[in-house]
Amino acid sequence: MEAHPTANIHPDAKIGKNVVIEPFATIYADVVIGEGTWVGPNAVIFDGARIGDNCKIYPGAIISATSQDLKYNGEYTTTEIGNNTVIREFVTIHKGTTDRHKTKIGSNCLLMAYVHIAHDCIVGDNVIIANLVQIAGHVTIGNWVIIEGTAAIQQFVHVGDHVFVAGGSLVRKNIPPYVKAAREPLSYVGVNTIGLRRRGFSDQQIMNVEDIYRVIYVQNSNITTALKVAELELPQTEEKSTILDFIRSSTKGIMRGLS
Repeated sequence: MEAHPTANIHPDAKIGKNVVIEPFATIYADVVIGEGTWVGPNAVIFDGARIGDNCKIYPGAIISATSQDLKYNGEYTTTEIGNNTVIREFVTIHKGTTDRHKTKIGSNCLLMAYVHIAHDCIVGDNVIIANLVQIAGHVTIGNWVIIEGTAAIQQFVHVGDHVFVAGGSLVRKNIPPYVKAAREPLSYVGVNTIGLRRRGFSDQQIMNVEDIYRVIYVQNSNITTALKVAELELPQTEEKSTILDFIRSSTKGIMRGLS
């Protein structure tokens, strides 16, 4: 470990090899930091943080702060950060509560400046969250999601894999996998074809996804009917199972179709 003399590191913290801790950073006792991670000046890492290998934590970031949930009563919870994740300036990530007992950020993520991730959020791998995005408690975000700047996500929302959320969006309903979401109120604006191609989806797979959402969002206004049509009339694929399972489990409801 290479730590600046002005860094405040509790002797009980578990720091991996080749970690660099810059001036005035503060590391609390119940913290684990993996190998090769860089902690920038004035970052604060509170008790319960579990940070992976080769992460970058920029100046002013705050990780594993106590939840702002008024029901939180000091129970032991954690904040988990995967490998190779970048946390930019003044990001705040709060630890869990009795709901999930943890807040978790996956590997290979990029959280840009001033992002806030509240208690009990679960964020998948390879996620990009742009500047000033605000995410309330108990939110679940899948893998390969991109959320543009200044979006806000309401508590308990679920965002599916490979979703693209436009900047400034207000997310109050679940967003099913593979789509683009924009406008106010938030609406389906198409399949995330560019993202899917970048991640190796074939043209046939993308066409299958488009066919499913054509049934759900274009041809049928009733979700129950649309799900039955998609189940009976469209080919059985992994993508179809993923979409239909997501929608069926969405007790909060899904975002509206394009009007």
